[in-house]
Parts: sequence; C-alpha cells; structure tokens
Amino acid sequence: MSYNISLRKLPPLRALKGFEAAARLQSIRGAAEELNLTHPAITHQVQTLEENLGVKLFARDGRNIILTAEGKLFYPYVREALEKLISGTEAIRRATASQPLRIQVYVTTSIRWLAPRFSKFRAEYPNITLHLMTCSVGWDFDEANADIGLIYLDKPVPEHLHWTKLFESRLFPVCSPLLIKGKEGELQPEDLLNFPLITVYTEGWSWDDWFSATHVTPCDISNSIIVDTLAIALEMALKGEGIALVNGVSADDDLASGRLIQPVDYVVDGLGEWGVVCRKDICNDERVLTVIDWLSREAVKR
Repeated sequence: MSYNISLRKLPPLRALKGFEAAARLQSIRGAAEELNLTHPAITHQVQTLEENLGVKLFARDGRNIILTAEGKLFYPYVREALEKLISGTEAIRRATASQPLRIQVYVTTSIRWLAPRFSKFRAEYPNITLHLMTCSVGWDFDEANADIGLIYLDKPVPEHLHWTKLFESRLFPVCSPLLIKGKEGELQPEDLLNFPLITVYTEGWSWDDWFSATHVTPCDISNSIIVDTLAIALEMALKGEGIALVNGVSADDDLASGRLIQPVDYVVDGLGEWGVVCRKDICNDERVLTVIDWLSREAVKR
C-alpha cells in the first residue's frame, strides 16, 4: 500500500540543480556556465538551500569552494534523486517516441498536398512515425485526439496553443483547360457565371466572397453544383465538369502540371491563414519541432 509523502519536508527543488553542479565542479562560476545561469543566480540557489536546511553546504578554500561535512552527506542523496528523475524522464520520452505522432489535417489538404509529400518526410526522418488523421469534424484543432494540426485559422489561437504560420489564405477559381477551350486569360469574373460552379456546402460563403471582392453583382449563383468536400470539387474540376474555388494549397500540384488552370487572374485574399498548431506544453518536443520545421520548409517550396 502506498504511503503519503510529506512534501513539506522537501527542500527547494529548483535549488538542487545549482547545488549539484557547484558541488561536482567545486565552482559557482562553473555551475553557472553549465546551467546557463548567472553567478548570482547559482549563489542565490545555494543560499536558499542552506537556509532551508539550516546548515552551510560549502566552505571557502582559497579561491575555490569545497563541501562541508553536511554538504558531503547531502550530495549523494541529491545526485541519486536527480539521476532517478532523469531516468524516469528518459523512460517517458522513449515510450512517447515509440508512439505515432498524430497529425490532424483536412481530407483535401491531406490527399492533395501532404500525402504526396509523405514519402519525403519518411525518407528524411525514418525514426518518426506519423499518423494522419482526417476524420475530425469542423475546422478547429482537435487537441483531444491530435498532437499537431495542419489547419486553416481565421481567429487568434487560444492562449494555451502554439501557432506557426505556413501560408496565406488565397481564394481563386480553378478548372480544366478543356472547360474554357483556350480562353484562359480572356475571361472576366462575371463570365464564370456562365459555367457550372462547384460549391462545397460547408463553404457556401466562399463564392459569394470571391465575387463580391471582384465587384460582380448581383451574385446569383444559380448554376451551381453542391458537394461535400473540396476533394470532390477538385476531382470534378479535373474532369471538366465545372469550376472549383480553392482556399490554400490543395490545387498547387495540378496547377503546376497544367491539369488545372486559373480561368481568370483574380485572386482574393482570405480572412485567415494556414498553419501548424499544437499545445504549448509539447511545442519544444524534438519530434514536434522536426515536423513543424519540415512543414515550414515544404510550404516555402510551393
């Protein structure tokens, strides 16, 4: 049966690192350099610990410091405690490293931008396993079920989350070159109303915003096809069945290959931005930093 620990008997834990380093190196200055702290900061840690214990832990020996009898008695316990904490921390890190890093990403972004680049990540970082999650409902970061989110954001992130911007939001139409039959560059925004416009039902506002920004009124989109996802809209656009409206990088590869084109040159700035989000308490994790850095480098290449 577990017994209670009298936490009130614990010395100031923050001061133990300074004491251990100073005792091992027999130098306050050396401890400060090792722990990337100032000389006064280490001195304060040692003094705080001595006041708590009611004994002197160090004595002067010329320009050096040496442990007192009480310091020599105390040091092995501190060293053992810190080593056990380090061992436990490393055990947790190893256990965590063996688990896949869960990345929330929208279906279309996953299919048309991230997944085609997935093999490059695996080749560069074979020791990091990623689990792409595309089943989240809505646009927001599902922090209960994902470690990282590659998402679109049109409002500030909550205080406990860390945000890294990848690219701006840009709204622009795309279609197969066969649909407009060589009229690329000749069409005006109002001309698009003569073609089937493919609308994602959760983004019905997007065509309205685009036409309003290009000063086309009234915005009567009666010739529209409504679909569930942008992935479907892009597939239909590739087959020449209509014009889709893109927000982000989902059509970049098809535009580069010429399978899709922009029927008009009007690009409208969106209200948000695309980026990577994670909890602040894991944003310095080595695997998380690696993924964010890799995504940032891939975003620059677009």
